[in-house]
Amino acid sequence: MTVTWDPAGAGVLRLPSGRLVRGRGLRYPLPAGPAPAFAVYLLGRRPPPVAWEARWLRWPDFRLPADRAQARTLLREAWDRAATDRVEVACGGGRGRTGTALACLAVLDGVPADEAVAHVRRHYHPRAVETPWQRRYVERFDQG
Repeated sequence: MTVTWDPAGAGVLRLPSGRLVRGRGLRYPLPAGPAPAFAVYLLGRRPPPVAWEARWLRWPDFRLPADRAQARTLLREAWDRAATDRVEVACGGGRGRTGTALACLAVLDGVPADEAVAHVRRHYHPRAVETPWQRRYVERFDQG
């Protein structure tokens, strides 16, 4: 059974395949509605425990993932699970690291890497992906 997000929900990004992924900032209250089934948290330090299945990817603010192979694995898992589950991707503010990860999910979903940042800015947040190196990371994400 498919249990995904309300497409009109706060922070929900619809990928071209129809998969829905919620991005958010962990500094803000949990949005109203159902909880995620699976989450990837992009933080410099281990996040507090949550009631749902979650993975931590060490990713300091304004930087890139500490372990790029782990990042690829976790983002692939998030993309796979978004086909049937409520998947959340979040960092502190919900824009830079979250936007970068959402753009990588868009690449996995078939958006050309050089268009993924624009896609996420158009459909998630206009200031998603905050640094030039985050933008380059997305552009090179499909190169392995």
